[in-house]
Amino acid sequence: MEFLSGLFSNRIMWVSLLAWLVAQLFKLFFHFLVERRVDFSILKSSGGFPSSHTSIVCTLAAETGKTAGWSSPVFAVAVVLAVIVMYDAANVRWATGEHARVINHLLDMLLESDASTEWFGQKIPNEKLKEIMGHTPFEVFGGAILGILIAVLF
Repeated sequence: MEFLSGLFSNRIMWVSLLAWLVAQLFKLFFHFLVERRVDFSILKSSGGFPSSHTSIVCTLAAETGKTAGWSSPVFAVAVVLAVIVMYDAANVRWATGEHARVINHLLDMLLESDASTEWFGQKIPNEKLKEIMGHTPFEVFGGAILGILIAVLF
């Protein structure tokens, strides 16, 4: 019972998870503004504004700093984790999405041509790769601001 009590009273965890949820809801809202339709699949997707990955780790770092102290080792770990996640979201995962875009284009060209649907004895897949995997720097910045703001407000 002590475990559950501790789990449900872990403010840092719950406020951080709230930041993720708020970021995902913002994505749904912004998608509605642009597309004029509700698409609930946005709630489970990655990419888009604001970065929910960045939002959750920035809230985690800010809440940890508020709770454990700004000079604590655990705050330092949370900040380093946040930097790694933000770098990954804006660089590594973004590049992966760009690669997927090029591969999808090449696949379209190959399937539109009269070429065989096999390559080196393997059937060429007719399914697209996911292209939106990472974030622009603006989306990461938006997630950071949102995450820090949620930590300040809660």
